Amino acid sequence: MTDLSMYRMSQLSVGMNLPEVRKEITQPKINLYAEASQDFNPIHIDEDFARKTAAGGTIAHGMLVLSYVSQMMTNVFGRSWMAGGRLNVRFKTPARPGDTVTVNGKIDRLDRQEERTLVMCEVICSNQNSETIITGEARVEVKNDENID
Repeated sequence: MTDLSMYRMSQLSVGMNLPEVRKEITQPKINLYAEASQDFNPIHIDEDFARKTAAGGTIAHGMLVLSYVSQMMTNVFGRSWMAGGRLNVRFKTPARPGDTVTVNGKIDRLDRQEERTLVMCEVICSNQNSETIITGEARVEVKNDENID
């Protein structure tokens, strides 16, 4: 895995890996996210209810897991990501309490222009069993030759 924070934009290349983010999913984290988002769907917070559904138990909010993808992009691209980063993702399977999710990414394309570079990254989030939770693309525009940390 390459630590991109020591690079300048002009040194980035297609195929470079983004530093991974790894998080444990717990019911208390899911409950905190429910509070913050005001999304109290019982599939997320009511273990008795969720056990009786096709999910077989509570599942994390998709946006909670997606926040870890955004964290990875923020770790690499900082303010540029926060100011205008974009995600286009597909949710494949839910994350559950007890899962450890790992977010990985790599640079797929660089569209360099005179003052800015559009960086397109493949992103994938999977659990400890290598099941894919989220796949997609992240896009961020960064000023040329600035440090990306």
